[in-house]
Amino acid sequence: MSDKSEKASKPKKGKGMLVKAVAGVVLVAAGGGGTFALVQSGVIGGGHAEPKEDNTPKLVRKGEEDPFAPKTEAKEGEGPAEVEGDGGSEYRTSYFSFTEDFTSNLKNSSALVQISLACSTRRDGRVLMWLKKHELAIRSEVLVVLADTPEEDAFTPEGKQRLEKRLTAAINKVLT
Repeated sequence: MSDKSEKASKPKKGKGMLVKAVAGVVLVAAGGGGTFALVQSGVIGGGHAEPKEDNTPKLVRKGEEDPFAPKTEAKEGEGPAEVEGDGGSEYRTSYFSFTEDFTSNLKNSSALVQISLACSTRRDGRVLMWLKKHELAIRSEVLVVLADTPEEDAFTPEGKQRLEKRLTAAINKVLT
């Protein structure tokens, strides 16, 4: 009989482990839920920030008003600053001319090159504003490209096309 009383007085080990496991899961879930609630409310981790404004320039169709167009004062008797026709692209093209010429030496040569440079865009007026704002940085990049240009590229049609692509990439690098 003593064997039966010993078995009845000992608690089962499996039941105690199950209670501890359930308690652990409940604590982890409560902690995770609390952390999630604090993050969502913005108390910790930044929460939900306001969505950022899309600041990328948009294409402007001919005839549409550009909300970012640079303000120009037309003199009496002059027509509009930009003339748009029906042909070509459906998007308006705007131009920016750099105020001064670019003068640079050429790579591995004693020759100099002097160029006038203008940019065109079919995007809204922000691009023109950014070109003006960052003109000094753009000038610097353009001079680097010119100084790295072999003399042959400055005088052949194929070389000029390569130079045009390199200059476009340098200007876009500054603007982005």
